[in-house]
Amino acid sequence: MSQLLDARSRSAPAQDDGAIDHEFSFAAADFERVRQLIYQRAGISLHEGKRAMVYSRLSRRLRDTGHHSFKDYLQWLEQHVGASGEQEWQEFINCLTTNLTAFFREEHHFHAFAEALKPFKAGKPPRVWCNAASTGEEPYSIAMVLAEELGTSSGAKLMASDIDTKVLATAQRGVYSAEARGLTPERLRKHFQRGTGANAGSIRVKPELVRMVEFKVFNLMSPQWSLGDPFDMVFCRNVMIYFDHPTQRKVLEGIHKTMKPGSLLFVGHSENFTDARDLFQLRGKTVYQRV
Repeated sequence: MSQLLDARSRSAPAQDDGAIDHEFSFAAADFERVRQLIYQRAGISLHEGKRAMVYSRLSRRLRDTGHHSFKDYLQWLEQHVGASGEQEWQEFINCLTTNLTAFFREEHHFHAFAEALKPFKAGKPPRVWCNAASTGEEPYSIAMVLAEELGTSSGAKLMASDIDTKVLATAQRGVYSAEARGLTPERLRKHFQRGTGANAGSIRVKPELVRMVEFKVFNLMSPQWSLGDPFDMVFCRNVMIYFDHPTQRKVLEGIHKTMKPGSLLFVGHSENFTDARDLFQLRGKTVYQRV
């Protein structure tokens, strides 16, 4: 999921207490401004240990935009308005979000999800939301379970959203390595096409599965949560750990409003919302029910 900040910063340049002695000037004040801007735009709280990661990621944008210091780039970014400006803001966000995902990650959720789908076999198909969809492994895992339990022609719909436009483009293509983790041989045969010739070693999600998923760019910090009819189930896994408590509460309130009473929220293994009992009550291992 993309609102994660991961180990790719291990290869970033070394840092000291003031500025990083490297290609671009990067003072402590520059890092603090980056922290403020990504918090305002995406709700992500960066701690001090992420300075090297920020330098490594944003250096790409300085090169691409022709700036020679972070101070100049950030001033330009804040003054940049209009369509082209929004594009650069999106690049800024894309650089500071990353993705740690796999097919059927936290497998117990998919068993619980399959069980929760049983009442829908004889009624109206469910509406499901997977936010922080990343490069697609999570929403396609959800879609596979929907297809296995209800069929691809059931009318079940999955909305898959992310703040990062680049990972969503990868998700929409639906092409992965044949060595992708988390897929059983049976699911590989049932839900994927194997590449041949120049595409050998790759797999593509079958069209009938892709048609079940609607991909959408969505920022959890958006003031507008017009997402259509209420959801029967929501996957929001390993996202909240990158928000501070006020932001967590704000996002949980937003998610709560999009869900039907009694619907289920699946969260990450290290996330705990017992202080939001007025919104969600624990119903299983990292599975909550909307109050």
